[in-house]
Parts: sequence; structure tokens; C-alpha cells
Amino acid sequence: MTSPTTTTQVATPIPVSQLLPWAGFALLMAALLAYFVGVEGGVSSLVNGPFIHELTHDGRHLLGFPCH
Repeated sequence: MTSPTTTTQVATPIPVSQLLPWAGFALLMAALLAYFVGVEGGVSSLVNGPFIHELTHDGRHLLGFPCH
């Protein structure tokens, strides 16, 4: 009777040079999200009208940002 053979796969580390662009992109997206949820619709508004404010209104209250 033969025993089944198992193969083990070893994970290779990802080089930092390949992670940096993704980390930068994630940081940029997080900063944009924080801006639009926390600040957009105020004095420094980038988009005219109440659309962004109303879209992120519940998120503002959930995260503790005052909006009115």
C-alpha cells in the first residue's frame, strides 16, 4: 500500500517595491474618503450643491463629524 504524497507550498514574500504603489493608492483613497465624508459641503467644497453632503450624511454622524 502506498501512502499519499502531500506537497507543501511555501509562500514567497512580496518585495516592498511592488507593495509601495498599492500602499500609496490606498493612502490616497483613504484621504479622499476622509475628505468627502468629513469636510465636503462646507467652506472648502469642491462640488457645488448638496449632493455629496446628502450622500455622506449618515457616514458623517456615524464617524462623529458635525454637519449641522
